[in-house]
Amino acid sequence: MTFVDEVKNAVTPRAALLVIGVLGLQLLFIASYVGALHKPKPTDVAFGVVAPQQMSRQLVDRLDGLPGGPLDPRTVSSAAEAREQIMNRDIDGALIVSPEGRTDTLLVASGGGTVLSSTLERILTQVEGSQERTVRTVDVAPASPEDFDGLSSFYLVVGWCVGGYLCASILAISAGTKPANRQRAAIRTAVMALYAIAGGIGGAVIIGPVLGALPGSVWGLAGLGALVVFAVGMITLALEALTGIVGIGLAVLIIVIAGNPSAGGAFPLPMLPDFWRAIGLALPPGAGTWVARSIAYFRGNAVTGPLLVLSAWAVVGTALTLLLSMRRRPEAGRPDATADTAATPAPGSGGSTAA
Repeated sequence: MTFVDEVKNAVTPRAALLVIGVLGLQLLFIASYVGALHKPKPTDVAFGVVAPQQMSRQLVDRLDGLPGGPLDPRTVSSAAEAREQIMNRDIDGALIVSPEGRTDTLLVASGGGTVLSSTLERILTQVEGSQERTVRTVDVAPASPEDFDGLSSFYLVVGWCVGGYLCASILAISAGTKPANRQRAAIRTAVMALYAIAGGIGGAVIIGPVLGALPGSVWGLAGLGALVVFAVGMITLALEALTGIVGIGLAVLIIVIAGNPSAGGAFPLPMLPDFWRAIGLALPPGAGTWVARSIAYFRGNAVTGPLLVLSAWAVVGTALTLLLSMRRRPEAGRPDATADTAATPAPGSGGSTAA
């Protein structure tokens, strides 16, 4: 056997295509993560200004004109309203101008990301210093001391996502990535649901009572976890049913390569480049991270949209998985048709094959 024949036997055309696909995923992984995270800077951060009427418009214009456009300032009627908007996640910070003294108050929420809150403090300190004023910072939604840089919610959701697509991959590969019938697809869906519930509860217990990394409702986080795991698992099963083993790579592309760097974990969404900021909340890692932080630090506010996103992924994945299992296939009803054919001797051969 020649060397070329050995190569053909060692690396089939199908394997070669899969290797090329893996190389593509590898390069996309590098491009996505480095592209999103190598140079974080604030852009159009929603920011409130509470000031006397005669100076409010002037201050908003000054903040809006800062080099690089880090802030998207808007007038807020009162300090109480500014706090409420921060807790509702409508704005990320606010400056309360003192009409009498020269010390103003900066409201931030490190629970939404300590990098963003410290960046706001740096920007406003410079702006106030140029006007010979000082600023004191008040954290209205502080991150837990056990939640360094506010990353615990992100890593929790990443763990749920990894569990979802790994479980789906194992379920599919164990008996072929394309479900042979509705019963098999229904069983896989049921198993995925049970796994999601177990994974959601387990993750919430570990990050809450066991490690104390996140405050907030354990059952709220558990419900979120179950939804994240199920959504990711079902969309993975659907992609596998549609494209075979390639579906695993497509799931990695959506969840890991596109979803993780755009989730607002290492750097909150306002500090990401436009593309990653635009897709972040539309993908399971970003939607899950947003909801986890809201449960932990923002009284469960502003979760409707992200929960609908996760639900949509779950519904679409489930529907596709079940519908694709109903497709007509050759030799329907004969799962071992290939083996039967191989076991049948050719006409006139006079031979027989053992069953």
